[in-house]
Amino acid sequence: MATDNQPFFQDPPQLTNTFEADSALRFQLERLFAPEQLAEIRPQLHELGELAAGSLQTLAIEAERDVPELVQYEAWGRRVDKVRISPAWREIHRIGAEQGLMATAHEARLGWRSRLHQAALIHLFGPSSAFVSCPYAMTDGAIAILKRYADPELAARPLRHLLSRDPDQAWTSGQWMTEKEGGSDVSRSTTTARREAGVWRLYGNKFFVSAVTAECALTLANAQGTPGLSLFFVQPWNADGTLRHITLRKLKEKLGTRALPTAEIDLQGVEATLVGKPGDGVRLIATVLNLARFHNTLAATGIMARALQLAKDYAGRRVAFGRPLIEQPLHLETLAGLQVEYEAGLAIALRLAELIGKVETRAASPLEAGACRLLTPVAKLGTGKQVVRVASEAIEAIGGMGYIEETGLPRLLRDAQVLPLWEGTTNVLSLDALRAIDRQEALRPFLEDTLMRVAQVTTSELDGAVKSVRTAVQTLGRHTESMARGNRCDSEAAARRFALGLFNTYAAALLTEAANWEATRGQSCRLTIAARRWIGRGLTDLAVPDAQYREESRLLL
Repeated sequence: MATDNQPFFQDPPQLTNTFEADSALRFQLERLFAPEQLAEIRPQLHELGELAAGSLQTLAIEAERDVPELVQYEAWGRRVDKVRISPAWREIHRIGAEQGLMATAHEARLGWRSRLHQAALIHLFGPSSAFVSCPYAMTDGAIAILKRYADPELAARPLRHLLSRDPDQAWTSGQWMTEKEGGSDVSRSTTTARREAGVWRLYGNKFFVSAVTAECALTLANAQGTPGLSLFFVQPWNADGTLRHITLRKLKEKLGTRALPTAEIDLQGVEATLVGKPGDGVRLIATVLNLARFHNTLAATGIMARALQLAKDYAGRRVAFGRPLIEQPLHLETLAGLQVEYEAGLAIALRLAELIGKVETRAASPLEAGACRLLTPVAKLGTGKQVVRVASEAIEAIGGMGYIEETGLPRLLRDAQVLPLWEGTTNVLSLDALRAIDRQEALRPFLEDTLMRVAQVTTSELDGAVKSVRTAVQTLGRHTESMARGNRCDSEAAARRFALGLFNTYAAALLTEAANWEATRGQSCRLTIAARRWIGRGLTDLAVPDAQYREESRLLL
C-alpha cells in the first residue's frame, strides 16, 4: 500500500529459470526419456533455463533495440552492401553454438531421442534469442540436405561449420525460396541458373531472405536446359564481408522479428553448386521445409510458455479488489484455459520431435513414418494459431501494462504473428495436408497412430476422454470419405476446418496418453484435467465452475 512517505510501485512480472518454471515441459521430458538419459541432459536444460531468464534475455532486448542496418555505400561512394548487426545478436549466435543447438540432433548421442533433446533446447532458447532461432531452423534443414543429397566433397566443409560447437567456427544457413511472382507457389520461380565457364551462376530476385547474414544458403532456380526447379548451394559472402555478385536492395521493416535481418536481394551471377539431380529441387527442398515447420512449432510453444510464465507471475503480484489476481476466480480460469492450450501444443511439438527422430535414425515403423508426414503441417498450422491467441490473452491478463514495451509482452505478440505465416500459411498447410492424404495415403497411419495413443489407457477417469478421441477419429474418417466423393473445390474449401480437426484430435489423444502415464505412477491429476478440458472446450462447455473446478484450475497452474 502507498503511504504519504512511500509511494506505491507495482512489482513487474519477473522471469525465473524458464526450465524449472515449466512444469509441463519437465513432465513431458520425464515421460519421454529414460531416467538415466534425463539425468544426463537435465544440467544443460537447467543452465539454458537460467540463461534464458537472465543474460540471454538481456542480449535479446539489446538486439531488439539495436536493429540491423543496411550500409549500401561507403564514405567515398563505393557500393558495399553490408549489413551492420548488433553485437548482442552475434553473442546470441555464439551461445547457441556453444549449447549445440544444431549439433545435438545430428550427433545423435541419444539415438532418436536426440531430436527430443534438441527440441527442449530450442523451446527454451527461442523466446530469449531475438529470433536467432530462425536461422537455426534453416540451418537444420541445410544440414539434412547436405548430408543426404550433396556430393561428399561439397558437403564436408560446410557441414563441419554448420555442426560446430565452436562459436568462432560455427555457420548458419539461409533458404532463399520466396519470389515476387510465386510466394508460396515456388513453381513460378523466375530465378535462372546458367552454366558459365564450367560453373553454375544464378540470376534473379529473392523477395524475402531471412537471416541474410548467414554464411551459406540453399535456393531454387531454373537450371539451363532442365525442366523443373533445381536446388543449389550458395556461399554469398567473401571473407572481407563483401557480397559475391549479389546486390542488397533493402532490409524489410517488419511487424516483429525486428533483430532478424530480412532482405530483398538481386542475384547477379553468384556462383552456386548443384545439389542432387537437375530438376529435382522441389522434392529435395521438402526436407528443408519440413524441418523449418518443426522449428516453427517449437518457436510457438516456446512463446506460449514464456507468455504464460509472465502472466502467472504477475497474477501472484498484482492485487485488485482486495485479492491477488491469481485468487480471482475468473482470472484463474482464464490462465488455466491458456495453460491447457499450451499443454496441447507442447504435447504435439514433442511428439513431432519423437517421430522425426525415429524417421531420421530409421527407428520409425511404417505407421510412424506416415503419421509424421501428416503431423508436420498439422502441428505447424495448429500451434501457429494457438500462439497468437495465447500471447494476446497474456497481454490482456496483465492489463494496460502488458501493452507497454518494457514488459516484454508486446515483442512476444509481434514475434508470434510471424509463426502462422512463415513456411506456409494456415491455408497453404491445410492444402498440403490434403496432398499428403491424397498422394501419400497419410491419413490412415495418422488416425491409427491417434488411436494407438489411447489404446493402452487403463485409468477409469479417462474413459470419457478415450471415447471422445475414438468418436472424433471416426468422424474424421467419415469426413474424408465424404470429401473423396465430392469435387475438389468442396474439399479445398473444407481443408482448414479438417486440418484443425486433425490437430485437436491428435492433441486430445496425446494428452490422454500422458494423463494415463501420470495416473499410473500415482502423480497428480494435472494432465487428466488438461485432457478433459481440451476435449470439452467449445460452445457446449457451459458448466458453472464450482469449488472443485477452481481447485483443478490451480492444479493446472
